Amino acid sequence: MTHPLTFIGMIAHRPQSEIHPPRGPVVDADYIQRFALAHEAAGFDRILVAWGSTSPDALLVAQHAAAAAKRIGFMVAHRPGFIAPTLAARQFATFDQLTAGRAAIHVISGGSSTEQRKDGDYLDHTERYARSEEYVTLLKRLWTSDKPFDHEGRHYRFEGGFAEVKPLQQPHIPVFFGGSSDIAIEIAGRIADVYAFWGETLDQARETVARVRASVAKAGRDPQAIRFSMSFRPVLAATEADAWARANRIIERIRSLRADAVGSGGPKPESIGSRRLLEAAAAGPVRDKRLWTEVAAAVGAGANTTALVGTPEQVAESLADYHALGIDTFLIRGFDPLEDAVQFGAELLPATRAAIAARGTVPAAAE
Repeated sequence: MTHPLTFIGMIAHRPQSEIHPPRGPVVDADYIQRFALAHEAAGFDRILVAWGSTSPDALLVAQHAAAAAKRIGFMVAHRPGFIAPTLAARQFATFDQLTAGRAAIHVISGGSSTEQRKDGDYLDHTERYARSEEYVTLLKRLWTSDKPFDHEGRHYRFEGGFAEVKPLQQPHIPVFFGGSSDIAIEIAGRIADVYAFWGETLDQARETVARVRASVAKAGRDPQAIRFSMSFRPVLAATEADAWARANRIIERIRSLRADAVGSGGPKPESIGSRRLLEAAAAGPVRDKRLWTEVAAAVGAGANTTALVGTPEQVAESLADYHALGIDTFLIRGFDPLEDAVQFGAELLPATRAAIAARGTVPAAAE
């Protein structure tokens, strides 16, 4: 089964990154719109709106961006446990209707108990994943059921649950799901439409893809039907030497700002995904020619922090290597977020499409 090559960017509610301390109001409405429009003009297919335990509401930020950008899709991060699945189903279905079918949900089970407790969630790591499975199963049923139903489960109970509003997308809104622990992989096999993970080495990625496909098959689903999304932080320049010089400036800046660094999320000791990035970093600052791990090591690998460094053509070849493993979706964002999104659209996206096409796999047109 061939899936279209897809590029996802990421927008924020104000200017900030690991090398840029936050500035301006916490909710910068104009910046949100400009950031979304820059991704749309650059040719991205979707943009991620992240979740944070102290951040502005992701779905409302996405709705504001969608009012300005008329084509691009949205991947809205969402943590189960804080609102009822009946309400979440109606919220996301409404968003999908208002955006003409541009919604996707990225289900985040949570890799840090400290962060979860900021919102009053005291479940342990394993129970959070069990809750996510029940939650997503209910979302999909609410999005597709033509009549009310009762439910009494491990974490949720209701009578006559129903969503009058259904998603425009059929059969339902795409569900992105991540997590590298055994329980996460097991649950992903049953409920994920797209399995999302951070930028690992080629060997690690090959292993992850095999584990997820095996889990999908065990669940009685077609293992070729699930899609894979991998996240990177490309660092580009006109020459390879200049790209590495830029990378060195980035890591020096991060280290100088470490006490106030934002956007990394910090270490997540319960996150197996974080551990895998740190394992990759422990083996050296550069893996597989241009997978740069120093940022992940410096900030604790609490988020998407591995980079690919080189010219647009060199990074495109690396992305094509991952594509050959079955990864058809790339979530890419830069350390200079808005400016890098523009550069990615002008140089990296077309170079990657060309590199993959040259290997004999021609991706479908962008959505």
